[in-house]
Amino acid sequence: MAFPKKKLQGLVAATITPMTENGEINFSVIGQYVDYLVKEQGVKNIFVNGTTGEGLSLSISERRQVAEEWVTKGKNKLDQVIIHVGALSLKESQELAQHAAEIGADGIAVIAPFFFKPWTKDILINFLKEVAAAAPALPFYYYHIPALTGVKIRAEELLDGILDKIPTFQGLKFSDTDLLDFGQCVDQNRQQQFAFLFGVDEFCIQRFINFVVKLENSKLKVSKNQRALPLGTTNFPFLH
Repeated sequence: MAFPKKKLQGLVAATITPMTENGEINFSVIGQYVDYLVKEQGVKNIFVNGTTGEGLSLSISERRQVAEEWVTKGKNKLDQVIIHVGALSLKESQELAQHAAEIGADGIAVIAPFFFKPWTKDILINFLKEVAAAAPALPFYYYHIPALTGVKIRAEELLDGILDKIPTFQGLKFSDTDLLDFGQCVDQNRQQQFAFLFGVDEFCIQRFINFVVKLENSKLKVSKNQRALPLGTTNFPFLH
């Protein structure tokens, strides 16, 4: 598969893996899940088998089946399906990467190995390079989540010169609270047109609250100037 015609951008849903009461994957609802995301939420990009999808708790066979189902059910509905293929075993990651390419995924992402951890940038890059090489036609993304991996290599440091090592690199999913690191990633790589996916939901809530506060303040100003809005309709005591 060739690289996507457009850059990965906008909302990217980290999908859960639906389960039955017996702990088996409930493949029958994934089609409904796709329709819900597209029709009800307006989301057309997904990140499959990541942390939210408990990918590392699934068997390799299950991960393959989940990836296949999302790609199949999302055909002609979703814009991009990114499959997380990270694993503790390099060979398993490569196998999952090859499989993602075979089923028609739009990209792959990889988490840092977190049992025998890479302690330098070069070691981590070499691991990522080997996985990316298993699917050379797919865009490659690094999944940066140090709170779970314990790998403290800063994303900004990792990105320095990464295209020389991994030509298919297209961006990263940044799931960390170090906003300085995230800001430097964006600022220092503007020319590369990388995609930066911010994955800390708690920070998204803060941004939403900031938006609501600004909206509330603007309503109060209109109310004072035009006396058109009763204060009772614009009072958010939980924000005070």
